[in-house]
Amino acid sequence: MKTDIHPEYKPIVFRDLASGATFLTRSTTTSDKTIELDGETYPVIDVEISSESHPFYTGKQRILDSAGRVEKFNSRYKNFGK
Repeated sequence: MKTDIHPEYKPIVFRDLASGATFLTRSTTTSDKTIELDGETYPVIDVEISSESHPFYTGKQRILDSAGRVEKFNSRYKNFGK
């Protein structure tokens, strides 16, 4: 196995821009921005959406009524082409 070819695996913070939540984890990605968390300074990656703000995980997901949409379409175009 070759030495010194793998990227550095280090602690990093992912910050959700929608909710402001932060997640401390380990990753090979890097960033020039830093954040202080629990008295330590970590690089930070800003993400648009995470499990803290995604509608599926927060329970605010909209369920589309596809049956109602089909009935509406059929009632609108039932006389089309006759």
